[in-house]
Amino acid sequence: MTQTALARFDITAEQIAYVVDIFYARVRADAVLGPVFSAHVTDWPEHEALITRFWRNAILRDKCYSGNPMRVHVSRPDVKPEHFAIWLGVFHEVLQAELPERTALQWGALADRIGEGFRTGIVAMRQPKDAPPKLF
Repeated sequence: MTQTALARFDITAEQIAYVVDIFYARVRADAVLGPVFSAHVTDWPEHEALITRFWRNAILRDKCYSGNPMRVHVSRPDVKPEHFAIWLGVFHEVLQAELPERTALQWGALADRIGEGFRTGIVAMRQPKDAPPKLF
């Protein structure tokens, strides 16, 4: 499959699926992230397919994903804001090992923005309604 004209950067759907598969193999082995994911993911192939569609939507603009990942993350109290730095570290390692440098940097920058959005969203949505906002 080739990329679409609207793609954010040069990558194929097959490369996205490959990176997602390798990433989640690393996540399952991670001492911090593994138990958190394992508590919620019961069907790894299904989860990886869902996340592949998420990235295809975000990068290739394939319109193959619908969902609310922020709600999913916020609804799981064992997903902590500090987990996103670990998640992104593993993700960047996989990107750098498996993709050309430019593609890895481009996808990594997008992942950083999305990860920071999740982290700040979790902090904001979990604080008491009348509490002053937390500044980062």
